[in-house]
Amino acid sequence: MKIAVLMGGTSAERDVSLATGREIARALKSNGHQVVSVDTAGGRLLGSAETAGSIGRAPPERGALTEFGAAPLVKTLDEVPELRDTDAVFVALHGGTGEDGRLQALLDLIGIPYTGSGYLGSALAMDKLVSKELFVQAGVPTPAWLVGHVEAAQVERSLGGFPVVVKPSREGSTVGVSVVRTPGELEAALEQAAAYEGPPLIEKFVPGRELAVGIIGDEALPVVEIKPSHEIYDYECKYTQGMSQYEVPAQLSGECTEEVQAAALKAHRILRLSAYSRIDFRLDEAGRPWCLEANSLPGMTATSLLPKAAAAAGIPFEQLCDLIVNLALQGRSPAGTRPGHPG
Repeated sequence: MKIAVLMGGTSAERDVSLATGREIARALKSNGHQVVSVDTAGGRLLGSAETAGSIGRAPPERGALTEFGAAPLVKTLDEVPELRDTDAVFVALHGGTGEDGRLQALLDLIGIPYTGSGYLGSALAMDKLVSKELFVQAGVPTPAWLVGHVEAAQVERSLGGFPVVVKPSREGSTVGVSVVRTPGELEAALEQAAAYEGPPLIEKFVPGRELAVGIIGDEALPVVEIKPSHEIYDYECKYTQGMSQYEVPAQLSGECTEEVQAAALKAHRILRLSAYSRIDFRLDEAGRPWCLEANSLPGMTATSLLPKAAAAAGIPFEQLCDLIVNLALQGRSPAGTRPGHPG
């Protein structure tokens, strides 16, 4: 099978995407597929040496991404002959147009099968504000929140005071995220979050354990517990070897495991996600899970959580990549969801 792996792009998660794409391309080649690696920033074909860079301890500066330019994918598909007879596209992008539904809608129009969720689920999951509203509707516990440039007095009144987490509402990989402990730190955190897409989201901080649940098809994988070196599982802890420890399956009671997995499936379904995803939680000191967000294109790097959970379920990385491609070939309904999922 001929598979195009789309990676790179111009979002703040470019480095993560290149690492994800490199691992996916390697696995697909080892499975006997013909693989074409494409950087969507300009539609360049990539050799293995161009995807071999490591992920830094911090995301690239926003200004550093302007050098790449951005050719529309339609132009890319038209001008790169190697892509014209592609059997499927493996979307290894993170953030920006690669994860927010625009790329997925374009691939639907072109008629090329692609991995991950459709345009609707991708758009819903990328917008953390819409996601949280839908979580509440579905009965999935999520921390209380505010939106925009709020005053400290409003945080005290509505969220019970500090600490809070301030984050961009349309970014991933903990880019632009701050834990704010005092009123004096609030304005700088809001300015940092506002530099990225979407209005700032101010969320009540939940002390406790960091958990993640991967979804494959419509089944929850074993729960992963993350033990970061920092207070939260930030960019550095996610992508720097040795900065976090992982336990999978997480040491939880059977009842708690089932509760977290059930909440993950609810979140996955209410956001109209399909094929695969990862749902992130904090488990508070009373043992109650709080859903933070959903990831429609979870990372597939050496430190990523979905591959760890899949391995614990008996699915090695190479098999996982093939499984994701096979799910893509099953097709979607016109609503952007796979047959059999809520639409």
